[in-house]
Order: sequence, then C-alpha cells, then structure tokens
Amino acid sequence: MKDTFDTTSLEVHHAPATLGDRVALRTVKVMRLFADAFFSKRYGHRAVVLETVAAVPGMVGGLLQHLKALRHIRDDQGWIRELLDEAENERMHLMTFIEIAQPSRTERVIIMLGQAIFYNAYFWLYLFTPRIAHRIVGYLEEEAVVSYTQYLAEIDAGRVANVPAPAIAREYWKLPSDAMLRDVVIAVRADEAGHRDRNHQMADELKAG
Repeated sequence: MKDTFDTTSLEVHHAPATLGDRVALRTVKVMRLFADAFFSKRYGHRAVVLETVAAVPGMVGGLLQHLKALRHIRDDQGWIRELLDEAENERMHLMTFIEIAQPSRTERVIIMLGQAIFYNAYFWLYLFTPRIAHRIVGYLEEEAVVSYTQYLAEIDAGRVANVPAPAIAREYWKLPSDAMLRDVVIAVRADEAGHRDRNHQMADELKAG
C-alpha cells in the first residue's frame, strides 16, 4: 500500500504570535517531556496514552459550543458536529492502539489519572479561553504528527514489528485485508495533521472575533 500522505504537511508549525500562543506551546512541550521520559521509544504504548488525552478536547469543545449556541440562540457554524467528530476519530485511534499495544495495568492507571486531570483542566480552560484551548490542541497535534512519524521510522527500520492491522482499523479506515501496522500509522498521522490544522484555524477565527 503506497503512502498517500503529503509529507510537506509534516513540517507545519504555527509560530506563536501572542502570549497565549506561547503559553499554549510551552504547556505542550512540558507534556511532551513527560511522555518522552516515561515511554521513550515504546510508540504503541505512547499512542494509547496520547489518544486517551486527545479524545477529550473535541468532546469538551462540542459540549461547551452546544451550550454557548443555546445561550446565545444562534447557529454554531458547524463547530459542534466537527468537534464531536474529532473526538470520535481520536477514540477510534485509541481503540486501534489498544489492540496493538495491549497496555499494562500500570499504564491503564496512568490513562485513568491522565484523563481525569486533563478533562477537568481543559474544561475550565475552554470555558474561559477557548482560543488558547484550541491552540493547545493544535500544538498537541503537531507533536502527535512528530510522534507518529518517528513511529513509522521505527517500523521502516525494523525495530518495531510491522504486524497486521487490527480488524477495527481496517474497517474504520477502509484498509485492504492485507493492511499492516504501517498503513494504520500513516492513516492516523493524516488524521492528526487534519486536527492540527483545523484547531489552529479555529483559534485564529476566535482571535479574529
């Protein structure tokens, strides 16, 4: 299966232009340090924890945009459905990598704690500063693209087994029956690049009013 992902989009980075942008970027870089320290090159396990966190913003944003639209009695411009679709997409990433990585009991505890902390923090952040919240997700997705690119490099180098793609992944991304892990990583990376670009765009739209 040939790569269909535009490699030029891997290098996209939103240069911080405001104090809020710089805070968002620094926050994500700190989170990256913890992920690197704990998981190192165990990219399958890293993906499980990453996707647990990544599935939160879309659901929180969709909920708060829904309530905002009700309060102001106005159209949501399609944001609610888009954010909920993003959350569902990230959840499917998680379900896929659980099949591949089989997280340990310790990692499952980390997942539960990480989700609890991140959900509450992100909820209040989005409630008061949705622009910064979307910027954080944009930067998180930038890091996700980097991580999946590194994951792909490990597969190509033979340091990670290129196992058959789980059935849930083949069905969700409409992959062929002989699809492998490499094909899944490429599909997931493309999703993350899309979320990256859209969240940065949403932050820009909120900044513009």
